[in-house]
Amino acid sequence: MGDPEKPKLVFFFDEAHLLFSEAPKELLERIEQVVRLIRSKGVGVYFITQNPLDVPDKVLGQLGNRVQHALRAYTPRDQAAVKAAATTFRANPKVDVEKVITELSVGEALVSFLDEKGAPQPVERAFVIPPGSRIGPLTADERRRAIDGSILAGHYEKAVDRESAYEKLQARASAGTNGSAQPAGPLDEVLGKIGFPQGGKTAGKTRETPIEAAAKSAARAIGSEMGRRIIRGVLGSILGARR
Repeated sequence: MGDPEKPKLVFFFDEAHLLFSEAPKELLERIEQVVRLIRSKGVGVYFITQNPLDVPDKVLGQLGNRVQHALRAYTPRDQAAVKAAATTFRANPKVDVEKVITELSVGEALVSFLDEKGAPQPVERAFVIPPGSRIGPLTADERRRAIDGSILAGHYEKAVDRESAYEKLQARASAGTNGSAQPAGPLDEVLGKIGFPQGGKTAGKTRETPIEAAAKSAARAIGSEMGRRIIRGVLGSILGARR
């Protein structure tokens, strides 16, 4: 996709010295290759470390955007780190990078970003604006403005109570019976004797209660047992008469 203005995905590797410390040569070559090519895929990579010497020169040379906070030079090694950081920026006659790095205060940084043509801009001393945030819920007015400004505004404000499957089945059952009671069968008579209305249902209900279901099961069991006894008695009398 070429060199997009903004990446679609960005990776931030904090404490980058842990990634490069004692890394084998093959890994460093692979990281350098990824940094070279990944930008054309719409992906950005940022390495975060306190000391620029933590990042190999080959990788550091592929990084276009740079933000450098203060460095303190108290030892020869620290002074070497300051000089290394100063040489990674595009020079600006108005800024003495090597000196300014040690003078930066809290919230200040030396910055250099790529311009519209992809070339690094001269280094500048700048203040970093912290992220703006607030702890606590939105007010009613803020919430209303956020809802009204949404691309979904006007689509979900109206509540819709659609006809449920239960309501459809209930209407179909009512249309089938037309308000007339069905003739009672043997099972209905048994249920009526043990205290349940005919049909095993109470008035105005279309679903069985657990008690009604248990009563029906018991009635079926009683009916099945009585049926088996009658059949055994009839067959026994017929076979006995033949003998």
